[in-house]
Amino acid sequence: MKKTKAVQQGGNSSLFQPAAIRLFCSALCMALILDGAEPSAAGAAGDPQTSTRQATAKPGAKPVQLEPVIVTATRVAADAGRVPAAVTTLKSEDIQQGRPAIKLNDALVRVPGVFVQNEENFAQDLRVDIRGFGARSAFGIRGIQIYVDGIPHTLPDGQSAFDTVDPEVIAQLEVLRGPISALYGNSAGGVINITTQDGPAHPFWEARAVAGEHGLWKSLLKGGGQNGALNYFASLSHVESDGFRAHSRAKSTLFNGKLRRDIDAASDMTLILSAVRTPEAQDPGGLTAAQADADPSLAAALNLLYGAGETVSDQRVGLIYRRELFARQNLEVAGFFNRRDLENAIPFRFIELDRRVAGGRIQYDLSGMLFGYAHRLVSGIDLQHQADDRVNYDNIGGEPGGTLLLAQDEAVTALGVHLQEEVDLACGLSVLLGGRYDNVRFAIDDHFPSDADDSGSKTFDQFTGRFGLMYTVHPGLRLYGNLAQSFETPTTTEVVNRPEGGGGINPDIEPQRAVNYEIGLKMDLGRGFKLDAALFLIRLEDELIAFRDATDRVFYRNAGESRRVGAELGITKRFGQAWRFDLAYTYLEPEFERYVKQGLDLAGKHVPGVPEQRLFAELRYAHASGVYAAGSLRYAGAFFVDDENTLKNDPATVLDVRLGIEKKLRHWLVEPFLGMRNLLDEEYNNNVRINAAGGRYFEPAPRRNFYGGLRVSHQWL
Repeated sequence: MKKTKAVQQGGNSSLFQPAAIRLFCSALCMALILDGAEPSAAGAAGDPQTSTRQATAKPGAKPVQLEPVIVTATRVAADAGRVPAAVTTLKSEDIQQGRPAIKLNDALVRVPGVFVQNEENFAQDLRVDIRGFGARSAFGIRGIQIYVDGIPHTLPDGQSAFDTVDPEVIAQLEVLRGPISALYGNSAGGVINITTQDGPAHPFWEARAVAGEHGLWKSLLKGGGQNGALNYFASLSHVESDGFRAHSRAKSTLFNGKLRRDIDAASDMTLILSAVRTPEAQDPGGLTAAQADADPSLAAALNLLYGAGETVSDQRVGLIYRRELFARQNLEVAGFFNRRDLENAIPFRFIELDRRVAGGRIQYDLSGMLFGYAHRLVSGIDLQHQADDRVNYDNIGGEPGGTLLLAQDEAVTALGVHLQEEVDLACGLSVLLGGRYDNVRFAIDDHFPSDADDSGSKTFDQFTGRFGLMYTVHPGLRLYGNLAQSFETPTTTEVVNRPEGGGGINPDIEPQRAVNYEIGLKMDLGRGFKLDAALFLIRLEDELIAFRDATDRVFYRNAGESRRVGAELGITKRFGQAWRFDLAYTYLEPEFERYVKQGLDLAGKHVPGVPEQRLFAELRYAHASGVYAAGSLRYAGAFFVDDENTLKNDPATVLDVRLGIEKKLRHWLVEPFLGMRNLLDEEYNNNVRINAAGGRYFEPAPRRNFYGGLRVSHQWL
């Protein structure tokens, strides 16, 4: 079994390699050929509580003109086709239908420009990167802003987590690709905006259970409805897994709730609650290439010895007030609080973290006429404060020992002010101009008694701008271009982890900054065919790169200058009344332009952790009787695992299939389903630990495995 290969020389690469150009152009030509097919009726996807998800159009029906897709990742509701940026929207059926719905990897792999790893390691959360932003993450999510129902799930220091988001409560997921700090501030190399379900007009309840190999089990109960001016929804789920690898067992229980009251015809108030308890999430660690080849189910020896893993308790509450002030003028005020307690056992250390986060935002938008032209203005203020109480002990078999290694309070305060104006000019041309100022302050109060006082503070501030143009050739074809900036501070973990040891702030680490140049097109001709394409160039200064020492601790350094050149293509095509084809292709060439590491010049080397080419394709069938089936293929090209480009992670092609039937019987809906993951039994790595010491880069993925489930719901009509 061969998972990796050594590389003799990194070398320089061309701006766009000929093979990538041919593949991109071939996919584009295929899309245009597909669009030449006979017009067909698009199957309507119903809400999982009120109807089945299959197509319902009758034979001989006229083609259906779908409603515009409305997104809010732009801070205000807008037609996705009119946004001068790359935006992808997924509905609940793309996330849930016939899938285990344990994490969001099945949804995010469908999006061009997005690369997802680590879906099997519950102690590390998903690793998500958008156009390379987030690829540096050793665990969790970095460099990407995540919002759920208008409440930020990204901390003021730039860390994010998905562990309080259940895929089975998502109504819509939006991915805004590319730097967008002019709207969202720190760590906005991309935006993932999630809207969860509301209660339907008629109350319902639903139960769902999934079982699979490697001890996988998930159970879910949810329900909601509308009672006069009150809309309510709640869900409770539990997940257990033994894991494919040794020492990878996990258990987690998650609650989500939403309560909205219409105050009057112009205003409403929404209460949002979530809580997660993860009493066990083991971390099997990384293996060398030889270990992964010999037995991919092994756990790393150090992780076994030190009982690596974590326990997490997290609670969130948010309150949002919305009001239409006057005609086409809206005000939104939000406040939120998050408490997170973490115990994390890693080799040689046991970390106890007590975190409190509080914040709020005010946003105002208006639309109307400006000097005879239609315009839209949005402005706002964001404020967050994060307070961490961090204590480190020595690790004795996965438990805290008696030796104190670190004790300090860490605080991050982030303030941002943003303003954006969009104007529709004559001849189908619109222009967008926006800017934002951010101030992020890190402060550390050192309580470690046995060394010098490492207390101190550091402030990063930045103005970022955005300029966009969109030209409407006709309503179904739009061209756009944009220039956008972003900046990304190191997180608290990255600031306090100093290679030389001790506490305080690492004085040698700085934020990374980026500029994104992009052109694209959006095509929706109303014949069941949609196409989005984008070409971009991103230039970065002081890119943050992760590395590990012999104890597997993660540290960060800045890499001078780098660039990313890329192309993205997304296609959706419906055939007849039952068939749908989706394709997402990504080409991304990340390269260091200036980076000297321990006296070694790495200019021209590829940035590790980012595949050059990725492809997702799915063919889905949904009959009016309720029977559905789908096959999806995902390909990730080879990529380097270290800065020096001495070793590559091999490419992987993974095929998944699923089938089921949704049957509605009066007020009941019953859906049994089955699925097979990795049908081709591919040997590949589920995650790669960049720049790991001792060559322990690889976390192998499960081989071919099965799952099955049953969904039952009832609605009172």
